[in-house]
Amino acid sequence: MKRCLIVDNSDVVRKVASAILTGIGYEVIEASNGKDGYELARSTMPDAILLDWQVSELPAHEFILRLRMQTSGTRPYLVYMTSEYVHSDITRALTAGADSCLMKPFDRASMEDRFRMPRAAA
Repeated sequence: MKRCLIVDNSDVVRKVASAILTGIGYEVIEASNGKDGYELARSTMPDAILLDWQVSELPAHEFILRLRMQTSGTRPYLVYMTSEYVHSDITRALTAGADSCLMKPFDRASMEDRFRMPRAAA
């Protein structure tokens, strides 16, 4: 079973995202801030990560850069979420190493599209 780490300050967002991802076959682990999320990512190296752009304690941009500098050979699929369409933030996240962007509020179809597409190719 593939594993996805959800990193978001909101319990509600984590709960909804977890239900969707579990429904398409992921085992889900969660973190409520960037620092804890980064440590979980390093220790468990999930197959995928759903990361909120406004996460606390470790900025998402820094999280992505640090994760992508890891040389373990594993490169999790990383989707970052944002509630504001700011082109410079999207560009910054993608340049740092995010694979995709998901706008909040998200729906089941948009989340499934982000997480099924890359997995089918693997």
